[in-house]
Amino acid sequence: MKPIANILNKFKVKKDDIFLYGKYIAKIPAITKTPSASKKLILVTATSPTPAGEGKTTTTIGLNDAINKIGCKCIAALREPSMGPVFGVKGGANGGGKAQIVPKDEINFHFTGDMHAITAANNLISACIDNNIYWGNSLNIDVNKIIWKRVVDVNDRSLREIEVTINAKKGIKYKSGFDITVASELMAIFCLAVDLNDLKTRISNIIVAFSLKNEPIYVKDLGIVNALMKILTDAVKPNAVQTLEGNLALVHGGPFANIAHGCNSILATKTAMNLADYTVTEAGFASDLGAEKFLDIVCSVGKLNPNAVVIVTSTRSLKMHGGVDKANLKLENHKAIELGIENLAAHINNIKNFNIPFVVSITQLDISLKSEIDIVVKWLKDNGYEYALNGSFEKGSSAAIDLAKKVVKLCNKKSVLKPIYSLNDKLEDKINKICKKCYGASGVEFSDEAKKQLVKLNNSKAYVCMAKTPASLTDDDKVLVVDKAFKIHVKELIIANGANFVIVLTGNIFRMPGLPKIPEANNM
Repeated sequence: MKPIANILNKFKVKKDDIFLYGKYIAKIPAITKTPSASKKLILVTATSPTPAGEGKTTTTIGLNDAINKIGCKCIAALREPSMGPVFGVKGGANGGGKAQIVPKDEINFHFTGDMHAITAANNLISACIDNNIYWGNSLNIDVNKIIWKRVVDVNDRSLREIEVTINAKKGIKYKSGFDITVASELMAIFCLAVDLNDLKTRISNIIVAFSLKNEPIYVKDLGIVNALMKILTDAVKPNAVQTLEGNLALVHGGPFANIAHGCNSILATKTAMNLADYTVTEAGFASDLGAEKFLDIVCSVGKLNPNAVVIVTSTRSLKMHGGVDKANLKLENHKAIELGIENLAAHINNIKNFNIPFVVSITQLDISLKSEIDIVVKWLKDNGYEYALNGSFEKGSSAAIDLAKKVVKLCNKKSVLKPIYSLNDKLEDKINKICKKCYGASGVEFSDEAKKQLVKLNNSKAYVCMAKTPASLTDDDKVLVVDKAFKIHVKELIIANGANFVIVLTGNIFRMPGLPKIPEANNM
């Protein structure tokens, strides 16, 4: 590894603006000005994720290295790992093989303390809500209508439902629960804020509860906004690290894409775009979740217009979408590849809806079977889709040069982002458009509770943040092969006023995940 200060110097970051966390990690001030039109933004997304792996983060890092290798100035902008998946199912979020960001352990665990700061700020809000009630309830808070939850940055299903005792002698208590930090509204706000003033305004406007007269109670009513900003003082500065090939990556913010909006901070993306000619960023999970939210929410809020999209897939994951069990993925199976291509086709159609030029990146490993790759390549050629093989996992940037050249060429094409919905649409229409256009659903079924909430929120000028399983285009994580019409089942709507979106809970989704039977924590 190279000293991070040396890498930042290449991008003309002043020495006094580099706040070192050891030799290889630094924070730098966010550059909030609008990037010039000549700056290119590339979004990396993928087909629906499987345990076989698609290689999205690896591709993002490998592409950053390859664009630099062909002589263009490029920075990767990535999310910070949550300790939920690090100790849970997925493990770390540094990429893999020869396409990684380092130092690995520091990034995966405490890093620069951003996650802890967001957790502490979130829980200070909870403490002050309860404290106001304890000392006489000057805000007339209805204890049965406190909607703000505490958070922690690990998977812990036991905390989904808790009872908070404010005053045991007087019997003042209420039902609540914990969300995981990366699903919190505060994390969303942290990543959507375009500058410090915007961050402060958004935090002020968070609705935490309702009064006995059913009027909203905001964070600003608690009188703690300045305290919250102090907790986040250092956290708002993007974190600088490097790839194994010594190229710069900004890693900042980390909302999940299945239960939050799934993109790194706008502050980091704009900073990268102002420092480099090309910025490669990724959105969590696949195009139905992270990419949709990046293109519909983040780009609108940050006034960004991506120049190109990379859709990552692998033959192993396509075989799983063709019905093959993970244990049998080493076996050649052309029929499963042909069935699995339907998943790739769905994600291509999603990106086509947004009117952004794209290229399909096929992850190539030594264990990849040429005959299976040939089937995917033939299908792409027959349909006139741009593609490239990417072997950066095993060979580094030299095996992603073709992808880099095609991405740079795409960036020279004219692109005008076309959102799936308008903010002026009714909430029900926004949800229907996402479910039909991005998931391929025939329609949406709302629970009785969700129908009541729709009546209250239908004219809301807010974005929609869908909470849905990433494993399937449906809302059922067991349906990998989508071979018949389906509906999306909405069970609850949650207003996130500071983030200016409505969270739509579908299927069997939880905002506090649980650990698997044998978590990654057992393998460290």
